[in-house]
Amino acid sequence: MASSEKDRRYLMLAVRIVGEFGAIIAVPAVLLALTGMRLDALYGTRPRFLIAGFVLAAVLSAVAIYRKAKRFGKEYQEIEGPQKPV
Repeated sequence: MASSEKDRRYLMLAVRIVGEFGAIIAVPAVLLALTGMRLDALYGTRPRFLIAGFVLAAVLSAVAIYRKAKRFGKEYQEIEGPQKPV
């Protein structure tokens, strides 16, 4: 594979990683924070549900990022090609 083609594939992978990791972190945090705020307003428990929403979002995001990172690692290895023994 030509170096410029390989560089382009690395760049595209990097852009995908940034975009997907950003979404994996932002979407659950926003949705669960809003849900927590609504539940706090409904039950008068401010800020318990909000904090619980952030904690749950962090856990869900961490698990999702771990899984995605494993997939991206495999894609990176495919771009890299077989390694020569040292």
